[in-house]
Amino acid sequence: MAKNETAGKKSLPKKAKVVIIGGGVIGCSTAYHLAKQGWKDVLLYERAQLTSGTTWHAAGLIEANGFFSATDLDMAQYTLELYEKLEEETGMATGHKGVGMMILASTPDRLEELRRITAFNRLFGVEIEELTPKQVKEKWPLAETRDVLAGFFAPEDGRVNPVDVTMALAKGARNGGVKIYEDTPVTGFEIEGHRITKVITDKGETEVEYVVNCAGMWANQVGKLAGVNVPLQPTEHYYLITEAIEGVDSSLPVLVDLDKYAYYREEVGGILFGIFEPVSAPWGLDGVPDNFTFGEINPDWDRMMPYVEEAMKRIPVLEEAGIHKFFCGPES
Repeated sequence: MAKNETAGKKSLPKKAKVVIIGGGVIGCSTAYHLAKQGWKDVLLYERAQLTSGTTWHAAGLIEANGFFSATDLDMAQYTLELYEKLEEETGMATGHKGVGMMILASTPDRLEELRRITAFNRLFGVEIEELTPKQVKEKWPLAETRDVLAGFFAPEDGRVNPVDVTMALAKGARNGGVKIYEDTPVTGFEIEGHRITKVITDKGETEVEYVVNCAGMWANQVGKLAGVNVPLQPTEHYYLITEAIEGVDSSLPVLVDLDKYAYYREEVGGILFGIFEPVSAPWGLDGVPDNFTFGEINPDWDRMMPYVEEAMKRIPVLEEAGIHKFFCGPES
């Protein structure tokens, strides 16, 4: 994607109402929504390129079920509606696929938990259906369901392409007057009292009223520049993408198996399955490298193989499938 026409200029605006730091999905979403609210003189400074860091390798799952508060549910439902209309609004694809999401319960405790969450979510208009093991099998024929007690299916949930969504949000933000500057790392601030008055970059300084820290896994380091502790630590996240598998197509719902710490979805005719360990390994304890952009982390397969083996028990065909990509990257 071509950079914003102002991004290549050496000099930055001398004043702004808002400077957003970070051009991942959160930074671009913040810019988009400030513009929608009518804010003017909004700038976004991205240290490298939009989506670099974490956004580019996210799994892109979107859901409005499984939340524990009315505020979270309201935000999640709004997000689903936004992603459905964003492509039409901006003319840029988002990869949105409302294929639905199914969460499995394979223990009595999990079943009770999901039934309670489902009841709460339904009060706020979220459509969720409790499925029998047979119905789970019908929706996910490749899944092993003999130990499954029930599935909870939300048909309006699904997936997006995180890079495409970010670029669409950036386009919407630009349409609303936001100026986006890539290759513009923030190196410091000027502070008076408890307020940031100036943002310092390697391309110049900008007087500012508000600063929004959307730096993702650099958020802690950016916070320290302002004397603020942001309690965020990047950790390792693993996923595997297989070669094409017979019986897998883009209409397959997202499958979430909390008891095996795994999620599954279609990816170019194969299966992408990711693993969230109960205790993830920290990364970048001494700080995230400044030159880390679209990078990967050296994986620790000895630690991960027990989780991979359990995940393969849920989808047995994975044991024989060709591996297209085994990925380890930072999650902020």
